[in-house]
Amino acid sequence: MTETIFNAETTIRLAGFFGIFLIVAVWEMVAARRPLHYSKAVRWYSNLGITTINGLLLQLIFPILAVSMAAMGQERSWGLFNNFSVPFWLAFVLSLLILDFVIYLQHLMFHQVPALWLLHRMHHTDLDYDVTTGSRFHPIEIILSMLIKFSAIVVIGPAPFAVLIFEIVLNATAMFNHGNIRIPVRFDRYLRWFVVTPDMHRVHHSIHLEETNSNYGFNVPWWDRLMGTYTAQPRDGHDEMTIGIEIFRDKKYLHLARLLLLPFLISKDGPSKKIDR
Repeated sequence: MTETIFNAETTIRLAGFFGIFLIVAVWEMVAARRPLHYSKAVRWYSNLGITTINGLLLQLIFPILAVSMAAMGQERSWGLFNNFSVPFWLAFVLSLLILDFVIYLQHLMFHQVPALWLLHRMHHTDLDYDVTTGSRFHPIEIILSMLIKFSAIVVIGPAPFAVLIFEIVLNATAMFNHGNIRIPVRFDRYLRWFVVTPDMHRVHHSIHLEETNSNYGFNVPWWDRLMGTYTAQPRDGHDEMTIGIEIFRDKKYLHLARLLLLPFLISKDGPSKKIDR
């Protein structure tokens, strides 16, 4: 049973990934928000290469993924919603919100804990910002993220269907809010009350530290507003803002091999100095 769910989860997630990727990629070509400044071929090769490595690594390391873990928890009565009588619709909505809050807290933690930031900063060293940036994460971070997700599922006890929907939505919104897509400012002003928009999340990729340490949400924007980590607009404006991290401005850090080494590159003069390796 669990193996069947695992296979279905993999197929559905891959179909969702490629479908949303195609939509956002075409949107970027039709209505780009900003001009790209660096080689798209190099960036896409590296970012999609990392994505492929991460997918294969998860399949290799973990015998099951998130939806299968939820199914196992349901069979063994793990977690809150598997031990208390709650209407399905309420458990479904609460599961999505709690899982999303866990992802928000995880993202915050990967910025604030120095050892975790060494892993997560790879996501921020992209010098442009488009749909492929949304899946640019170091393999070690992906493994840790899966372990955190497993822990949350064991505690919460969400239905497998809720976890499947959450995974699909999380992948979709990650690609959407990293998209180099133009949304009318007036519409964006209202849309960002319900979902994290590209203009909202782009602030998080600013070279300015106070902006990087804000707008952590991926799905819904409410956690940033409630937790005081919301920044409405970049101080340099979306057209003029600089994407990335100050110590990783060299184009060599866009290449796949360098991405894998990034967590281990530490400046002798401290984190504020340029690494010249």
